[in-house]
Amino acid sequence: MKKIYHLSTCTTCKRILEAVDAKENGFVLQDIKTEKITAEQLEEMHALSGSYEVLFSRRSQKYRPMGLHEKELTEKDYHDLILQEYSFLKRPVAVVGKQIFIGSDKKTVEGLEAVAKG
Repeated sequence: MKKIYHLSTCTTCKRILEAVDAKENGFVLQDIKTEKITAEQLEEMHALSGSYEVLFSRRSQKYRPMGLHEKELTEKDYHDLILQEYSFLKRPVAVVGKQIFIGSDKKTVEGLEAVAKG
């Protein structure tokens, strides 16, 4: 399976989808704003990444207003917050077979490009 969880309104996500030529390379795209991630999908991401924290985005505009920066969050907290609010999922998340690519840093995108085209 080749799937990318993204936000269609996010310019960084758009840039990465173009860079990996997502549609041409057979990726299933899921806009997490219009099609929320399910608990099963989050479990799959957790199984591949080993942690909910690595899937969690502290850049979400709701992070500080909710006072989360002042709390010690647990793995269960990260799990629940990601399911509750789509913006807490670090984007994009790409799943290719048994590999997962989380976020938009250069190394991650380069790895995803290599797998997508290879």
